[in-house]
Amino acid sequence: MVNKAVHDELLKKFQAHFGREPEVIAYAPGRIEVLGNHTDYNEGFVFSAAINVGTFFAAAKRDDTTCRLVAGDLMKEVTFDCTGIMPSSEDIWQNYVKGTFAGLTEARPATHGFDGMFFGNVPLGSGLSSSAALEMSTGLALARLYGIEADTVTLARIGQKAEHLYAGCKCGLLDQITSLAGEAGRLVKTDFRSVTYETVPMGEEACFLMCNTHAKHALVDGAYNRLRESCEQAAAHFARVLRHPVQALRDVSMTEWAIYRAGLPTEVADRAAHPIGENERVLRGAELLANGDTAGFGALMFDSHESSRVLFGNSCEELDAVVDAAKKIPGVLGARLSGGGFGGSVVVLVHPRDAETAAAALANTYAARFGSPCDVSVITPAAGARSWHLGVRS
Repeated sequence: MVNKAVHDELLKKFQAHFGREPEVIAYAPGRIEVLGNHTDYNEGFVFSAAINVGTFFAAAKRDDTTCRLVAGDLMKEVTFDCTGIMPSSEDIWQNYVKGTFAGLTEARPATHGFDGMFFGNVPLGSGLSSSAALEMSTGLALARLYGIEADTVTLARIGQKAEHLYAGCKCGLLDQITSLAGEAGRLVKTDFRSVTYETVPMGEEACFLMCNTHAKHALVDGAYNRLRESCEQAAAHFARVLRHPVQALRDVSMTEWAIYRAGLPTEVADRAAHPIGENERVLRGAELLANGDTAGFGALMFDSHESSRVLFGNSCEELDAVVDAAKKIPGVLGARLSGGGFGGSVVVLVHPRDAETAAAALANTYAARFGSPCDVSVITPAAGARSWHLGVRS
């Protein structure tokens, strides 16, 4: 079992706190975004991967309408009634669970509550989507507990709605889809217009390093939402000036951007160039992977980060320092920020034989610059989320 120690610790904590065993357990992994940054809500393309850290959610039915929810790392409990779920301004971690539960039971309201606890090992604020891991483990566990059917896309949309309405972050579907659809040793390539996905082998000549800078980001502070608004403003502009339909920035090429950006504020035009270029990089990256060209794919990752830094404005000093260091380390094929940006982690593509030395070099270079090393670990593309009744693994 993946992350068995975390699973076993959750069971002990649940039994000690609630005095009984859970009926159902679900696990959902975090994710790395490999190529295609802020393209999901622009109806574009993304390469991502579920990873080998994640979140477990355990639950058991109650006879009344009370929901008792415990954050297993804090061992702090909150309670709410299943008949009137509302966002909370305190202990905001509960909103991811509340929003997911509300979405699951929207069509068929729950008549009884649950005892629930979550516990995981996705570093918070690292850009690896601990929030989606929580939403998807919550969704799978409570869907099984309440006998609710929800396919991958439906459950992903429920998690996205929880982010929008309960957490205040207008995220796309990338994190939730990846957490659900991941496969061991493969990347997830998603088309966010049709919301369809496929998995693609990464190949044996490359692996990933995750470099967690511990530079904290908080996308709910409005920065993410402002970037999204810029993209929407640009899409509306191109819909007016281009002679073909434009629903989103996915429908605009870089050539068209260069010719028709006049009339947009400079910052908005720059913001728009990033996802437009990212879509083209993902499609080119798919061709390179199909031809076994991991070095070429890695070069696109470097280009992606530079676009984030210069055009989109969602990088930061710490992330740039890791990417700059990676460019000088033998065996490193590519590096870029992973996720929303403004802090968190850099994902590094490296040949497996060079992973250990590259990890040490990155940590040491970062420590020399900022006084303490970044955390560097090998990331394995892993299987996606699943749920099971206690004692019956599926």
